Parts: sequence; C-alpha cells; structure tokens
Amino acid sequence: VQLVESGGGLVQPGGSLRLSCVASGFTFSSYTMNWYRQAPGKERELVAQITRAGAFTQYADSVKGRFTISRDNAKNTVYLQMNSLKPEDTGVYYCNVARLGAWGQGAQVTVSS
Repeated sequence: VQLVESGGGLVQPGGSLRLSCVASGFTFSSYTMNWYRQAPGKERELVAQITRAGAFTQYADSVKGRFTISRDNAKNTVYLQMNSLKPEDTGVYYCNVARLGAWGQGAQVTVSS
C-alpha cells in the first residue's frame, strides 16, 4: 500500500491550494479515504472524509464551507481543495486509509503573509 501526497506549499491568507493523494497497492474504489492534518505542537486531526463512490463526505467544523474533498476512482486519486485559507490551517496534511492503517508521507501547507 502506498499513498503519495502532493500540492502543498506556501500561500497567503485567503488563498487556495489543492492537495492530491495518489494511491496504489490496493483496490482504491473499495475504501473510504481521509485527509488528516497536524499543526505544530498539536494532535493529528481528521479534516475530511469521503466514502468509496464519493456519495458521502464529512468535514471538521473548522474547515466546513472552505475545504472540499473529492476522488477520482479511475485515477486512484483523492483530492482536497482548500479555499479561503487561514494561518491556523498551517500544518502537515496526510492522506489516510483507516481500514488499512495506511498513511502518506505528508504534505506541508503553510499559510502566512
């Protein structure tokens, strides 16, 4: 099982970024996918979740209305579109498959002026 995130970077407050996570080594379309983040000095927290066919999504209260999770099962990829970014969104973002206990290496997102 391999998860590879990309798309992180430095962005000003109010800006946007899109994270991607390409999965391999398992049947991607059979699993719910998650995005977590970990801010400096804080616990890792669940940011967004999407079910196998993408019919159901849920979000942390802190990102509702700003972040959108989506997936393309033909490309084995899950995305996190992040808009109206705030400094408190800074952290390392991880792709996760809970049922397999699998994590990506993380993508750094820094929101700063």
